[in-house]
Amino acid sequence: MNICIVFYSLYGHVWRMAEAVGEGAREVKGAEVKLHQVPEILPQELLARLGGIDSKKPFAHIPVARLDDLAAADAIIFGTPTRYGNMCSQMQAFIDGTGGLWAKDAFVGKVGSVFTSSQTQHGGQESTILSFHHTLLHLGMVIVGVPYSEKRQLIGSEISGGSPYGATTIAGPDGKRMPSENELAIARYQGKHVARIAKALAG
Repeated sequence: MNICIVFYSLYGHVWRMAEAVGEGAREVKGAEVKLHQVPEILPQELLARLGGIDSKKPFAHIPVARLDDLAAADAIIFGTPTRYGNMCSQMQAFIDGTGGLWAKDAFVGKVGSVFTSSQTQHGGQESTILSFHHTLLHLGMVIVGVPYSEKRQLIGSEISGGSPYGATTIAGPDGKRMPSENELAIARYQGKHVARIAKALAG
C-alpha cells in the first residue's frame, strides 16, 4: 500500500507537517510512505525577496514529485500553504499537469486528503482545503479529512490549527511560529486515518 505525501513549503512549516503526516501513516501495517515536494516555479530572485529558505533548506533532500509517483499511489496526501484562501501557485501548477492521468481515470478510487498552513489563525485554512477538495473530486478521489474522534481539534487552552477538513498550522505574522505539538499530533492522526482507509479500500 503506497502512501504519497506531496507538499510545497517555502519556510518549512508545511514540510514539518508533512513529516508528521508521514509518521502517522507509517503506524499502519503495510503502509509504504514517501514524501515528495512539488517543483519550484518562482525565480530565485523573487524567492530571496520573499525571505524563503534557500537551496540549503533542511528538506532539500526530499525528491521532487513526478506524475508517476501519483499514478503508483493508493493514497495521496497534499500539503500546501494558503495563498489568499487557495492552494499555492506551485501546487496548482503541478496539479495542472495531471491531465493525462485524469484522462486515464488514474486517480479514480484513490484516497485524497489535504493539510495546510497560514500566517494567521483565520487566514483561509478551511477555504484552502475545501477548494482543494473540488480538484480531488474532479480527479475522482475519495476524500478523507480529520473526524472529531481526533479530540485535539477541540482544544481551547491554546491557539491551535486543526479542522475536520484537515490538519493545519499557524505560521504567525513573522513566520517564526513552527507547528505546535498539538498541530503535529493532529497531522499524525490524519496520516494514520488516511492509511487505514486506504488499506480498507485496498481489501
